[in-house]
Amino acid sequence: MVKISDVRRQGDVIEEAGRILREGGLVAFPTETVYGLGANGLDGEACAAIYEAKGRPADNPLILHVANRRMVDSIAEEVTPIAEKLMAVFTPGPITLVLKKKEHVPDSITGGLHTVGIRMPDNDIARAMIRAAGVPIAAPSANTSGRPSPTTAEAVDNDIDGRVPLILDGGPCQFGVESTIVDCTGEKAVILRPGAVTMEMLEEVLGEVELDPALVGEDTVPKAPGMKYRHYAPKAPLTVLEGEPCNMAKAFRDEVGRLHGEYKQVGVIASEEVISFLEGLVPEELLVPYGQQGNLPAIAANIYEALRSFDERDVDCLLAEGTGKEELGLAIMNRLHKASGFRSIRV
Repeated sequence: MVKISDVRRQGDVIEEAGRILREGGLVAFPTETVYGLGANGLDGEACAAIYEAKGRPADNPLILHVANRRMVDSIAEEVTPIAEKLMAVFTPGPITLVLKKKEHVPDSITGGLHTVGIRMPDNDIARAMIRAAGVPIAAPSANTSGRPSPTTAEAVDNDIDGRVPLILDGGPCQFGVESTIVDCTGEKAVILRPGAVTMEMLEEVLGEVELDPALVGEDTVPKAPGMKYRHYAPKAPLTVLEGEPCNMAKAFRDEVGRLHGEYKQVGVIASEEVISFLEGLVPEELLVPYGQQGNLPAIAANIYEALRSFDERDVDCLLAEGTGKEELGLAIMNRLHKASGFRSIRV
């Protein structure tokens, strides 16, 4: 693991990362969303190493990360008008555009689909590494498949230690949840995975935007990462409490009391407001605040580390406080629903 504090001065490390990628190796690297596990996106055998390192199902597509528009044109059969509008406003940034792929993009990274997700990360280290490699970089999150995504280099090291020759440490990620994925191949834009570019932001640019049915739990063919399988899951079973913020504190006290009656050790991930009501009822080390109620950027940035923090703690189950589904809340709730297998209690 190498700490990158200055991309220009540490250009030799970036060049080494590019060499590893060109020669078929793996590199873990930071983006503004989460850490990625990268391989040469035009080399099917190199990308197979990603699936092996993560234990990732072969029909779960990978995203190709690019450094500039030239790379987009090299892998997309057509950049549609919808994609052009979104690129003009949101790239580089936390958005992935699904477009029809060119023939030389390996089917093995697209889950057999004729489309590919393309993203230009808003991170100097990531883009410098991609330029050094000279090819688009296929990269899911740098964690064991199904686990919470890593937002620090230390989390990457803990999860896939020994399976990656180089980890670039760029410090904590800015957003903490993966990119918004938008299918741009049809007449209307369809959100396949919500993220930091919210539905409201997309509607300002495009007008009407649709949500894919898989986001509400329907069983569909996965068009993008995270659509089909249980994702972002901690080791202990998780239940999400959803409802009005003013009712959350009592609901948590009631549910914790019920679980304690079943002799269960309970961990709690919730707002600072709810956590304060549980002090004395739940041991302090099993109370993890993720921010204040309504502070969605803070919650998004902290949610994965909060889930990971219980991996080495002795708990039978976890309770997490949900948010509203407006703006960034849609992405937060998508991750919590996936992490819990859609197990929730309506407050």
